Amino acid sequence: MDSLRTPEQKAIANTVAKITGKYGHAYFVASARDGRKVEELWDEIAAAGYAGVNLPEKYGGGGGGVADLAVVAEEMAAQGCPLLTLIVSPAICGGIIARHGTEDQCRRWLPGLASGVKKMAFAITEPDSGSNSHEISLSAEYRDGQWHLNGAKYYVSILDEAEHVLVVARTGTGTDRRHRHSLFVVPTNSPGVAFSMIPVEMVAPEKQFTLTFDDVLVGEENLLGAAGEGLQIMFDGLNPERIMAAAISNGIGRYALTKAAGYARDRQVWGVPIGSHQGLAHPLAEQYIRLQQSRLMAVHAAMQFDNGGDAGEAANIAKFAAAEASLGALDQAIQTHGGNGLSTEYGLADLWFVARLLRTAPVSREMILNFVASHSLGLPRSY
Repeated sequence: MDSLRTPEQKAIANTVAKITGKYGHAYFVASARDGRKVEELWDEIAAAGYAGVNLPEKYGGGGGGVADLAVVAEEMAAQGCPLLTLIVSPAICGGIIARHGTEDQCRRWLPGLASGVKKMAFAITEPDSGSNSHEISLSAEYRDGQWHLNGAKYYVSILDEAEHVLVVARTGTGTDRRHRHSLFVVPTNSPGVAFSMIPVEMVAPEKQFTLTFDDVLVGEENLLGAAGEGLQIMFDGLNPERIMAAAISNGIGRYALTKAAGYARDRQVWGVPIGSHQGLAHPLAEQYIRLQQSRLMAVHAAMQFDNGGDAGEAANIAKFAAAEASLGALDQAIQTHGGNGLSTEYGLADLWFVARLLRTAPVSREMILNFVASHSLGLPRSY
């Protein structure tokens, strides 16, 4: 895998691993359990220029692509610190604004995202529409020179850390589903905006929220792109979202296998290391193979996106493969540790729900299979 990274990406990986390694998984988990953010780690990563490495240099970013940001995400996760914030703020929101924002919009929002000083949330999921983003109901009506937003979103990450949220809203009712939606950047302190935390079992510093809009007024200057073109614009954020999710999953898999291999080399039963037994060695080797395959697919997807190609198939496959590989590696690592695999001290079981989340979100495995069946194999659509 190292041979596929550019010299710049190798340097990014080394520096990010060193910075994150100073904090480590114990710091990550302790912060999350105490309800704290990993501010010290985030600030140091941001100060080194990696929180917005994918954003244009003109606005304070690193001038790289999604492939570079994916290196940051994977290396942090490989050190036991999987940060979902990297998916939401610089990858989805920053990436969409950089591609589709006006000069004024880019100057207003990108410098803060690029430096990591500011964060932006992304709101698309709704309780009733589920995976069917064509049927979202949060509405935006244009009256008296302003947009009026009404409705609700849920499972919105980092709202408590974000000054703005990028919202997908319904602005049309025509039969053409491709031109019903628009994107708005909304300050989270706007009158009529309210959010409440959703309790989840996952151990992570990022919290999940229900978000409501009660006649929230948004000016035209906060409409991103043209009205009615939101779905088309959005996919410039959703493919990076899948690539970044794959990178974090792959990092979790690397972390788990590193822990498992170290334990299997050191732990002795009946006078020999337990890793000398094929019953433990072969399952770990198989998970390593699967993980390397998923990492290759993630690199391929990132390169396709950064080169301007259609990354839809590759991004979906990368996300699917990485989620499965991550869960397999983590489960086998826990099994290799025996009872210790469930101990807080060994730092494995507390990652289970993060890894499991990435099997369902940001797009479920079933929707990926639907995509591959219809787009890649040409089978009739099932929905």
